[in-house]
Amino acid sequence: MAWNEPGGGRDPWNNNGGGRRSGGNTPDVDEILKRLKARFGGRDGKGGKGFSGAVLLLLLAIVALWGASGFYMVNEREQAVVLRFGAYSRTEGPGLRWHVPWPFEREEKVNVTEVRESTDRSSMLTEDENIVELELKVQYRVTSAENYLFSVKDPDATLRQATRSAVRQIVGRNTFDFVVIEGRQAVADRARTLLQDILDGYETGLIVMQVNMIDARAPAQVQDAFLDAIKAREDQQRFKNEAESYSNERLPQARGTAARQVSQATGYRDSVVAEAEGDVARFTQLLTEYEKAPKVTRQRMYLDALEDVMSRTGKVLVDASEANPMLYLPLDQLMKNRSDATTDGKTTSSLPSTSSNSSSNDNRLRERERR
Repeated sequence: MAWNEPGGGRDPWNNNGGGRRSGGNTPDVDEILKRLKARFGGRDGKGGKGFSGAVLLLLLAIVALWGASGFYMVNEREQAVVLRFGAYSRTEGPGLRWHVPWPFEREEKVNVTEVRESTDRSSMLTEDENIVELELKVQYRVTSAENYLFSVKDPDATLRQATRSAVRQIVGRNTFDFVVIEGRQAVADRARTLLQDILDGYETGLIVMQVNMIDARAPAQVQDAFLDAIKAREDQQRFKNEAESYSNERLPQARGTAARQVSQATGYRDSVVAEAEGDVARFTQLLTEYEKAPKVTRQRMYLDALEDVMSRTGKVLVDASEANPMLYLPLDQLMKNRSDATTDGKTTSSLPSTSSNSSSNDNRLRERERR
């Protein structure tokens, strides 16, 4: 039977009747559920109270849902910036977070670990008034979510424009050959430093990780001439390296040959000087002896000369006492002895001999004596 049917003591909202336990002040759970069911399901003139209660619960549910909408999750790679009435309030890290729901507060999440890329290709003028086409790739990431969202309108577009400005400044201070051939990495490193200074000045909340120069070349209209110039430069360097290699090979050989010839000449000079000094010393000694005993010295010199001559010639002894008209001469033996003597003479002439020199000196003295 419903609580609002006729009958006393069945209205759970009045104090008359068995609305409470007889021994205490705490209502029974079943009784409370029955009262709530009856409250929102009234059938008579008391249904207005049931309607107002339903509206209250509905409002409470809406408020609960509105409050629960303030919960949000921030993953490990992100930072959340909380805005209160559109103005910056705070920055939240990873985890389950809550803020006052809309329209009071809202959050914006920014990935601060992702490495982003920006590619720029443009034509620039070098210091020597040549045009060069460059293609650069910039790798960067966010370091401050607050500055990234509020310092500039579009940080990524700002980075692209700052990259072009920094590279133009560096290219304009260097020659075409340096940018294209010699200093490509140097240009990229300088561009990274200058670009970071510009971004820090704008407080963009970005940090440049790396700047890579993908391509650097002359315009297509002069590409063929540029390739010919590069080839000529490479040929020049190759010829220069070959010449240096030949020079490094020949110079040590020439220096060695020159040193050897100088050494041989020095040795020959020393030997000639020593030989001349020896001849002078022997002549001085011979002159001393000659002054003491001229006849004996001349006789000794004569005998030494004959000994020297006869020792190097073939000899045939003939017994003149026998009157034999037929003389046998061993010509083959004489020729052999002559060839041997000639060979010995060559060998002896190649080596300085003290006896030959003394014999020549004795011969000269003997000739003077005869005169």
